[in-house]
Amino acid sequence: MPWARTDWMSERLKFIAMYLEYEASFSDLCLDFGISRKTGYKWVRRYEAEGAAALGERSRAPRDHPNAIAADIVQAILAIRRRHRRWGPRKLRVVLARQRPRATLPAASTIGDILKRNGLVHPRRRIRRSSPYGDRLRQYDAPNAVWCADFKGWFYVGGERCMPLTISDGFSRYLLRCHALRHSLHRSTKRVFESAFLEYGLPRAIRTDNGPPFSTLAPGGLSRLAVWWIRLGVRPERILPGRPDQNGRHERMHSTLKAETAKPPRSSFTTQQRAFDRFQVEYNEERPHEAIAMRCPAELYTPSSKAYAGLPEVEYPLHDRDILVTACGRICMHRKKINISSSQVRGSESEKVDEGIWLVSFMHYDLGYIDLEQKPLQTIDNPFGTRLSPMS
Repeated sequence: MPWARTDWMSERLKFIAMYLEYEASFSDLCLDFGISRKTGYKWVRRYEAEGAAALGERSRAPRDHPNAIAADIVQAILAIRRRHRRWGPRKLRVVLARQRPRATLPAASTIGDILKRNGLVHPRRRIRRSSPYGDRLRQYDAPNAVWCADFKGWFYVGGERCMPLTISDGFSRYLLRCHALRHSLHRSTKRVFESAFLEYGLPRAIRTDNGPPFSTLAPGGLSRLAVWWIRLGVRPERILPGRPDQNGRHERMHSTLKAETAKPPRSSFTTQQRAFDRFQVEYNEERPHEAIAMRCPAELYTPSSKAYAGLPEVEYPLHDRDILVTACGRICMHRKKINISSSQVRGSESEKVDEGIWLVSFMHYDLGYIDLEQKPLQTIDNPFGTRLSPMS
């Protein structure tokens, strides 16, 4: 039977006090409080054994649960999480399945609850993001279709600036290179790309932002690095200014890279590079990736069938005449000097499209028009789009 009133603790204390002073029968006392003799004797026994504190409510949860997670499984989950503090429940479950293929594993939501109970989860601040840009860049439809490249934000290592240059395959998320550089100059950047080309072959396109050494203020934004890629048959692909989301999967990798290798930075460039190398192996071969169905990037990536064999001869579509670009970045036509860019110093071609107006191209990309009366080059907004030349 239930207690007669809703304040159970007060009623139980009154019941015990009346029991200690009551001279009538125990049955009448229980009747006055609206409870059974069995319930009355239960609270008397608890009071006599433990005092007034025993009159409070106790948990009704069973001592043993048939679906409880085994202690060794819980400890294995916690051990993996402590080694990889940024891996979520789904990644932990995949790794746990590799370690214990015969074990019955908890759901990812249950693993999340285990992490919370053990203080290994910290709530994230919600970030509001704008809508994605409408124009779509080249699709990541196969390995080496698009490589993504960027410099991770610099930080100090041993008192010097460290600028990690990273290159990844957009389709598989495979991290091709992660090198600690002291600067972003053309020469050192080119060496990193050349080593990647030698090992993995050439991609169809490379996607970057608009900063140096990937882009300049030259016509078409062509830097010496971009010119080198074009001569190799690789298409430069740049995101819009202020739109890192257009290279989002590479930026997301940078977030993980920073957390795993630069918090805190290492004491020297040598030890920092070792940390990058360890991260690269783990990221490619061990870490499950949610965007590729919890597989590792190494399971999807294959080297390019187009091998790197140095610079080929420059080939142009049929144009009216060759133009020599001088070392200072000028071309000479009809005794007139017109500024172009020193990055295209090896030459361009031109095609007459009207009286006194010439279309200037670098290899298969149209850069702009020259009006011999006005002299300055009128650049084309999108030199990597459809060719304007009727001879293409």
